[in-house]
Amino acid sequence: MEIEALVSGEFAAPVAVVTGGWSRERDRSLLSGSTVAGALRDLGIETRVLDLEEDRKSLVPELQGAEVAFLAIAGRGAEDGRLQGLLESIGVPYTGSGVFASAVGMHKVTAKSLVAARGVRVAAGTAVEPGTGVEFEARRIADAHGLPVIVKPVSEGGSIGLALARTSEEVATAIREADVPVMAEEYISGRSVSVGILQDPDGGLHILPPLETETAGGVYSYAAKREQGLTTYHCPARLSETDLQDLEVAARRAHLALRCHGYSRHDFVVGREKGPVWLEVNTLPGLSRQGNLARMAEVGGISYEQLLAHILRTARTDRSLQP
Repeated sequence: MEIEALVSGEFAAPVAVVTGGWSRERDRSLLSGSTVAGALRDLGIETRVLDLEEDRKSLVPELQGAEVAFLAIAGRGAEDGRLQGLLESIGVPYTGSGVFASAVGMHKVTAKSLVAARGVRVAAGTAVEPGTGVEFEARRIADAHGLPVIVKPVSEGGSIGLALARTSEEVATAIREADVPVMAEEYISGRSVSVGILQDPDGGLHILPPLETETAGGVYSYAAKREQGLTTYHCPARLSETDLQDLEVAARRAHLALRCHGYSRHDFVVGREKGPVWLEVNTLPGLSRQGNLARMAEVGGISYEQLLAHILRTARTDRSLQP
């Protein structure tokens, strides 16, 4: 994939890097935002950094005069379509996916149904019904999916709140301790693999070398992502040629099914018997230099600066023309 370098005059008005926010992924967002802003400034792009507040309307005057909003942010209120809707309502171009893909992609149960409809194998899962007894739900989940199961929030990223429950009692505890709506998902033993996609202005999709994350506990949890020494990364992933081809096909279909735009990252588990199984999408992946998307891009021959150039230019392409 050929990506031309950014030049200082390519964006005449400032680029507003929107970061921070109030979700539980605030720290990851701030890291992405500061790294992106620093790299753009080094490239001669006039840049201002805006920390999103819970009242998104306070962002409007700060965006005055900005040519593009670069969304270096994640989590609820930012990655779920609400920020994208605000930016569209005030006519500010922005990077990444639009309202539909952002909202649907953040709601894991809905996203799975759309991706499965495209013929992609997804991990079986079910939302925990609100207002029902915790023990009843725990037994229902165990009967439906067996044990162990993964319990995780329906609309959070970064593996926040993810738990591996080996017994019905542990399922009940995970449900009881959750402070947001949660879902249960079958546990599939296998390799955790992420697949990054970059999309050309004409709609062509480029698959980055898949990244395998190896953890001691076998679950790519919040702690495994954040604490040094708990995870080993392999890129390209250590998979058979058949599995690699299946991953590429599944990632392409998922990107199109959810109407993602510009770029996306898809998480899979590759089991010995089932092969690649789609778990979820990240429509605004972290953008630190050590982040998963940057790792994949580098192995694919794309520098961090080229990656940012591609993402920034996605704000100028029409989302309504997607297939």
